[in-house]
Amino acid sequence: MADAVSYAPPALASSPSKAEVTDKILITDVNIFDGNSEKLAMSMNVLIEGNKIAKIAKTIPADDDMKVIEGGGRTLLPGFIEAHGHLQLNVGALQTIFATADYLGALALYEAKNTLMRGFTTMRDVGGSVFGIKRAIDEGYFPGPRIYASGPPISMTAGHGDYRTSITLPRQLGGSSHSELEILGITAFADGVPEVLSAARMNMRSGAAFLKMYVGGAVSGLYDPLDVVEYSFDEVKAAADEAERWNTYLAVHTYTDAATQTAIKAGAKSLEHCNLISEKTVKMAVKNDCYISAQTGVFLAPAPPSFTPDQKARQQEAADGLDNLMKLCKKHNAKVAFGSDLLMDLEIKKTLNDEFTLRKKWFSNAEILKQATAINGEILALSGPRNPYSGKIGVIEEGALADILLVNGNPLEDISILTKPEENLSLIMKDGKIYKNKVN
Repeated sequence: MADAVSYAPPALASSPSKAEVTDKILITDVNIFDGNSEKLAMSMNVLIEGNKIAKIAKTIPADDDMKVIEGGGRTLLPGFIEAHGHLQLNVGALQTIFATADYLGALALYEAKNTLMRGFTTMRDVGGSVFGIKRAIDEGYFPGPRIYASGPPISMTAGHGDYRTSITLPRQLGGSSHSELEILGITAFADGVPEVLSAARMNMRSGAAFLKMYVGGAVSGLYDPLDVVEYSFDEVKAAADEAERWNTYLAVHTYTDAATQTAIKAGAKSLEHCNLISEKTVKMAVKNDCYISAQTGVFLAPAPPSFTPDQKARQQEAADGLDNLMKLCKKHNAKVAFGSDLLMDLEIKKTLNDEFTLRKKWFSNAEILKQATAINGEILALSGPRNPYSGKIGVIEEGALADILLVNGNPLEDISILTKPEENLSLIMKDGKIYKNKVN
């Protein structure tokens, strides 16, 4: 593997683009949130060997070949996981369509570093062409989170991913064989079962860890109100079955009962958004062992300036449904994921960590932390043999991957400290490599 450090100018030698690599790292005197427990394990030591957690104990003797980090009573917890991110989408829709691929890639790498420095050592990217971004990060050329990528989401004509003009003909009716959206890898258009299968297989050929499909209307869509069911049962089932044949799973964009129930019956396992579903649908999701990938900030934030009145009204409708959704999820012990869906604005993406405090209306601090770590880790594991990273993520336990944060303070008591990662994240480690160390 090429030496990423050699590409950085001398002035950046101490920046997060240069990860600190040590074969053995001993972190002493920390209070551990393991991803699942509601209480901290107090005054513990953690030994990292290579890229995995080798030992957790009250006492671990230090050897001469170890780098010792004195935790000083800080809280140690797993690196956060962003379950619904879009690294490719950092500017508005029109700017994206008219941008060059290298510009979008440069912005994605910039935001990947920002994401890592906010404590998110892993991102599930649920829409966009980020396979090259992922490769550059994995090979050590740029800092960023681990990326589980779906590739371009599968969209029908007039569906959520369709930002073509209303007079642009689809290829089936004599239009261009590929739109700008497809060339940039933002959307994979597919109408009918054969095309859905082709789009799904194209993404798997590109290295997708799972598949993503738009099965219902959208807040930001041009042609699809929230009440629309965008794909037939047979089309959704074709995608879900294809994912299963690849030993992975299907994630679906959905808001309403009709769209969500269609997706569950067809075999989808990750239900993105779901703001407007009823108790019946929540119970169906729980019965079928589905994850509800909910977000708050994207709906509660001010509407982007580019939004039309219709889009603003749909954002408000989705926001109004959040309270009912979260209460029903809590009531029925649904598996709720932690994600943001922040997109099309780098300034808005700076609010990513506000997701921790926005959920306090419905969940305890421990429940929120579990969503951002262990539960999201369970979703990543659904990729099975398509998982691009070998090892367990989202927990602090022996044998798990060494994605570790040290926090100044106790987020189980005051989760708001996580909204200031620059001040309160004193250590950021991904894959056993240190990207930030303000401890010693």
